[in-house]
Amino acid sequence: MKEQRPLSGTRPLLIVISGPSGVGKDAVLARMKEWGHSLHFAVTVTTRPQRRGESNGVDYHFVSRETFEEMVKGEELLEWAQVYGNFYGVPRRQVEEALDRGSDALIKVDVQGAATIKQAMPHALLIFIAPPSMEALEKRVRQRNTESAIDLERRVATAHEEMRQLEMFDYVVVNDRIDQAVAQIDAIITAEKDPKNTGEVEL
Repeated sequence: MKEQRPLSGTRPLLIVISGPSGVGKDAVLARMKEWGHSLHFAVTVTTRPQRRGESNGVDYHFVSRETFEEMVKGEELLEWAQVYGNFYGVPRRQVEEALDRGSDALIKVDVQGAATIKQAMPHALLIFIAPPSMEALEKRVRQRNTESAIDLERRVATAHEEMRQLEMFDYVVVNDRIDQAVAQIDAIITAEKDPKNTGEVEL
């Protein structure tokens, strides 16, 4: 959307999925896994408490704050950020190993994390998952029942700010229907892997 990246050809892609809290990033990734995508899905490290239904090492690597700080000092994270009082980071080694063996790697981060990765790795493919409307986003966050009233208002306010960062991303996919959103992401990845790609994708 801003400047075109060099054509990727057969070079493995680093795909960054981002968007506001509650937009359904986890659901989109889960559906991609169900469809059997041959991607390396990077597992984020976090200090936030494990929620019901989540599996350690699958949804996130849940660690203590002390462990997370040690990883930061050891430069073990590709990027990290504090979000709503908790820390999140992407393990550098698993991403680099995936790319080195020729596998496309997918990272899920918040918007500030996407900005950090864009600076460190300009060739990364940034995809923003957007809600059909801000009203729909707020409804999704409320239905999760995982935040207090104060946290909910903070997340909604942050989402408004994050929606203003769309120009930083290469593509925007509206998550109104999960299957449709995943199909659009598929189309983007396929086009980016095509050596004849001109930088534009029909969605």
